[in-house]
Amino acid sequence: MENKNSENRDDKKKKFDFKSKKENAVNSLFEVEHFLCDLKKVCNTIGLYKILK
Repeated sequence: MENKNSENRDDKKKKFDFKSKKENAVNSLFEVEHFLCDLKKVCNTIGLYKILK
């Protein structure tokens, strides 16, 4: 019982940093968007290669 109370106090002391979480999420989405765009370009290039072959 005492351990749970001390864990709750520790959780309350930790502050949620919304600004850094938001920046990390935006950066991750940016990276995913660029990866998908590059993947699309590669697929188009492969398709073009098959046509010209």
